[in-house]
Amino acid sequence: MMQAETASLVETVEVALGARSYKVRVGAGLLARAGEEIAPLLARPRVAVLSEERVAALHLEALREGLGAAGVAMSALALPPGEATKCWAQLERAVEWLLEERVERGDMVVAFGGGVIGDLAGFAAAILRRGVRFVQIPTTLLAQVDSSVGGKTGINSPAGKNLIGAFHQPSLVLADIDLLDTLPRRDFLAGYGEVVKYGLLGDADFFAWLERHGPALTGGDAALRAQAVRHSVAMKAAIVARDETEQGERALLNLGHTFGHALEAATGYSERLLHGEAVALGCVLAFSLSARLGLCAQELPGRVAAHLAAMGMKHLLAQVPGGLPDSEALIDLMAQDKKVVAGRMRFVLAHDIGRAFVSDAVPMEALRAVLDEALAAG
Repeated sequence: MMQAETASLVETVEVALGARSYKVRVGAGLLARAGEEIAPLLARPRVAVLSEERVAALHLEALREGLGAAGVAMSALALPPGEATKCWAQLERAVEWLLEERVERGDMVVAFGGGVIGDLAGFAAAILRRGVRFVQIPTTLLAQVDSSVGGKTGINSPAGKNLIGAFHQPSLVLADIDLLDTLPRRDFLAGYGEVVKYGLLGDADFFAWLERHGPALTGGDAALRAQAVRHSVAMKAAIVARDETEQGERALLNLGHTFGHALEAATGYSERLLHGEAVALGCVLAFSLSARLGLCAQELPGRVAAHLAAMGMKHLLAQVPGGLPDSEALIDLMAQDKKVVAGRMRFVLAHDIGRAFVSDAVPMEALRAVLDEALAAG
């Protein structure tokens, strides 16, 4: 699955989807060689870049130089930062701009930013002229290990997160580890919530590795960061290859998300709670629910929470600024989740760390009790 280039320290993870297969390139220095990486995919030497204002200020000129080195021209639109950008108004703005730029069906859109930009730009590409190809250049840890891989694109609704969207696979993903150096600590840790998720859902050894190396990884160790990103991407790529449209196994990637999306909706998709923070809290709640139902050992939720605490991450609902609604309101938000099937909520639960499974047979009284307990904990 991975091929190493020892000279450049770039590795390739294949996402095997037949005619729609693509490569995820992971390593340092990829922005400087973006043109070299993307040019072979282009019908004409130009791309349209959708980014966001913070990323553009830091890295857009470096991307322009990297593309220009291979003779690729670019135009760019920078959207506002934050989860609130994943809305109809900004999607319309992006699509109309792409049309103004005369992006044709054979052209390439580049998503240059975190998960918000990747989701929105990917969806814009999916609906523009009934489908235009796009490249993901994720600039956050969360986007590098999760949202840039697998083809899920979309925007949010007041009714819930990611309820409007499409499956639209990228043509290439360039995960430049160097870009993580400019991430604020909080954003890096939010992305780490998705890294932890991979260990919890399917690789106990990886979770144990994170328990040992997480602090050094967060502290800036580039080799550890690269290893964590590569391993996470490889896990997701293997699952997506087996279940692209989430008919079965891919649902395991939603560990922590049913709870997490409800928490995000309850906080208005605001800076009060970042997506990765919500997922991390959701993982604690998923293990708490599993333990309450007698599915896993009683000490496991504490082990998960202890690791998040050791990393300086939110691990209690009381740590969400501004407070949260009661359990009934949170359950109502969960009922709007796109993973609901025939009116039944689906949860990713666990028998152990690394042994997750999907269930729609969760008694409401158990769910309510877990939420009540979590909300009351100080």
